[in-house]
Amino acid sequence: MSIVFIVNPFATRVTDESIAVVERELGRAGAVETIRTERPRHATDLVVEAGRSRSDAIVVYSGDGGFNEALNGMHADVPIGFIPGGGASVLPRALGLPPDPVEAARQVAKAIESRTTRRITLGRVNGRRFGFSAGVGLDAEAVRRVDEMGRSSDGRRPGDLAFARAVVGAIASNRGHLDPSLEVVGLGRAAFAFVANGSPYTYAMGIPLQLVPDADFELGLDIVAPVRVRRRSLLWTAYALLLGHPRAAEVLVGHDLDRIEVRCDVPLPLHADGEDLGDVETAVFEAERAAVSVLV
Repeated sequence: MSIVFIVNPFATRVTDESIAVVERELGRAGAVETIRTERPRHATDLVVEAGRSRSDAIVVYSGDGGFNEALNGMHADVPIGFIPGGGASVLPRALGLPPDPVEAARQVAKAIESRTTRRITLGRVNGRRFGFSAGVGLDAEAVRRVDEMGRSSDGRRPGDLAFARAVVGAIASNRGHLDPSLEVVGLGRAAFAFVANGSPYTYAMGIPLQLVPDADFELGLDIVAPVRVRRRSLLWTAYALLLGHPRAAEVLVGHDLDRIEVRCDVPLPLHADGEDLGDVETAVFEAERAAVSVLV
């Protein structure tokens, strides 16, 4: 078996030592060609090339940003595996892999040997794929605030606490009030929107956050869109969302959808898998059912 092993050396938990150990585990399943990314979007190009070379498997060791880049390069029907190397690494953990990269590599290697795969749905928003979640408004604004904090000297992004502070800051900048500012076509008006093709939506300090609890990798897209937030309802809305009971709050909900269109009153931030995609007036989300074959 020929395995293309794509590594993001700037991911939070990726080190030279861990690369060597993960590479050794994957080597139990075949011949490994290790390639390190050198620039933004490089993983996309590397996956495209791996597909053209007819590799038997592609394995990506990165955080969620690198996984997103890789998925946007997947055009050939080659199985792909994900080794958690970021602070959250939502995608591999949501697919059932352990957070420890060595143990995850061991499981991925076994999947390569036994040719065990799972076909999953991907999302696409305004032409860009996402592996587990996307959003318009509040959480996308928090992603932007974290990006504006910059990276450490070794290229690593701020962690979960920084993201929590960014969410609080985004709410505080609106004085605790978030009024309807977008239209989810066919469902109604809302303040912001979470869209997912799997669950959990994300992790915080290792805890899964089931913001869109009914999303399933074998189905279409789900949306949860809080209608409005007031200071008096803020704690209850956050409580309901974080516990995975969005219907306990005032929200719009859509399940197993092929297409979701969101029209914003003014340009609002958009993200996919935690990557800032800029401000948009319209976001069109589409489900790519059974789009890729993942090693699990």
